[in-house]
Amino acid sequence: MSDASIIWFTLRMAALATALLIPPALALGLALARGHWRGKSIVETIVALPLVMPPVATGLILLRLVPREVVFTWRAVVIAMMVMASPFVVRASRVAFEGVPLRYEQIARTLGASEGRVFFTITLPLALRGISSGVVLGFARALGEFGATILVAGNIPGRTTTLAVAIYDRVQLGKDAAAWDLVAAGIIVAFIAIWLSEKLTRRRA
Repeated sequence: MSDASIIWFTLRMAALATALLIPPALALGLALARGHWRGKSIVETIVALPLVMPPVATGLILLRLVPREVVFTWRAVVIAMMVMASPFVVRASRVAFEGVPLRYEQIARTLGASEGRVFFTITLPLALRGISSGVVLGFARALGEFGATILVAGNIPGRTTTLAVAIYDRVQLGKDAAAWDLVAAGIIVAFIAIWLSEKLTRRRA
């Protein structure tokens, strides 16, 4: 499998995982930012667990939860990336929604705007920069995912081999020079993603 194919596959999987993650992450972020309900702190803790748990432990849990027909397929790669990227997107969404002044929404409601219209015309636009920053960081985390992916998706050339998995595989085979080529590509992509996130954060500030 060529370097270009590995990089392209990883980019596509990370982009798909991030896109699928955005709707539930926004919903959860809004619920955590505005809601007052029992078990909220427990949910916040569960969302943050992938940040502190060993990725291989998360992968082992996913191995038990994911259907057998999905394990060791590209779908398993996407699921692993989604889980590991979720804390970044959910947390950024929650903080962004908390920063939206409630009075703007209340004024819109008094003028007859529905909840959906308030969300899409006021809440979401005002929180968009903060959310975008989290989405970019989540995408970057998905790109570099290894521990959970190797357990739930394995290393099947052309089917589940991501950038991080390929680097590990080449080092194991003693192909250090080839591994460094992929490391360089990963650094470039990660640098661009982090730079974009920082830029969005500064604009929001």
